[in-house]
Amino acid sequence: MTVARSEARFRIPMSGPSTPTEGAAYPPASLAAYSTAVVITVVAILSQYFLPQLVPALRPVYGTLATDLLVVYGIPILAFLVLVGRDPLRNYVARTPQAAVEGLRWYGAMSILGLLSAVVIVIVLEAVDPAAVAQLSKLSPPLVAAEADPWFWVGFSFVIGLVEETIFRGWVFGYWLARDPAHWAVHAVWTSALFASVHLYYGSTYGFASAVAFAELFFAGLGFAFAVRYSRGNLLIVGLLHGAHDSLSFSTLVWKPWGADLYYLLILVGAIVFVVVALGQRPTDPPLTPWQPGPPTGASPPGGNPAIVWPSPPVDSYDRPPLPSPPPPSGPSPPVG
Repeated sequence: MTVARSEARFRIPMSGPSTPTEGAAYPPASLAAYSTAVVITVVAILSQYFLPQLVPALRPVYGTLATDLLVVYGIPILAFLVLVGRDPLRNYVARTPQAAVEGLRWYGAMSILGLLSAVVIVIVLEAVDPAAVAQLSKLSPPLVAAEADPWFWVGFSFVIGLVEETIFRGWVFGYWLARDPAHWAVHAVWTSALFASVHLYYGSTYGFASAVAFAELFFAGLGFAFAVRYSRGNLLIVGLLHGAHDSLSFSTLVWKPWGADLYYLLILVGAIVFVVVALGQRPTDPPLTPWQPGPPTGASPPGGNPAIVWPSPPVDSYDRPPLPSPPPPSGPSPPVG
């Protein structure tokens, strides 16, 4: 089975039961409060996988969409509001034009990496366990659940996308943009891994082949984290991109084959934006060093810090000490004439 054929049916909506500002002036909440909110969030999301089986009386809570969303998303939002506060969300709609560029380019670039990693995983599985690859022909669990009313999920995906990005990129990742901005990339990696790992239903559905789903989810989350960082905290754009990702996945149920084509077109547009932005960035000239020729007194070096003024050397200065004068002649002076 080719990757393309399996991808036509195995699409990974990031919706479902999972889903700052750099150098900010506000003091972040304590690490203990933040950690507590994260633990509550993970437990609330994962509870739907074990609580209905352990406590049959709770099955009605998880049996309807409204009550299920209140548990999976409502409890995490309440926990973060109480324990962390709204400061990581204060740039939710700031710099939206810039954020649109950042969102598209990082979504496109990281989605390409996710697709490439999926291809590598499929190749390895074909060599090690071909039966595992056959599992990818199944519809993903969100698509199965949406078959009864796919158009509802095509639209509702944008709500889910905004909520999940508020939780994961706004609070879980955004907290570190204020607390530890120097290591934001490290936090982008582990929070994206956390985002992917809470989608447990892929593991129960695809077994070893679920590595394909988790890789794509990880890179998509990483792209959203990069976009939030480079847009200085805008969450609106990544929420809409997240929603578009899921919406186009659900549209494959009712709009074949255009849904899948539009899904890949969005990734392609993002990748093109990434390349255009990368080519348009000009490297900054390094600041002059003291031993290089400097500009006249009172001028700033090109590409350097305008606050730095390089003094001109004194007029009578030399690169090396002057040679010593010859000793005075001794003995009688030579005759003149």
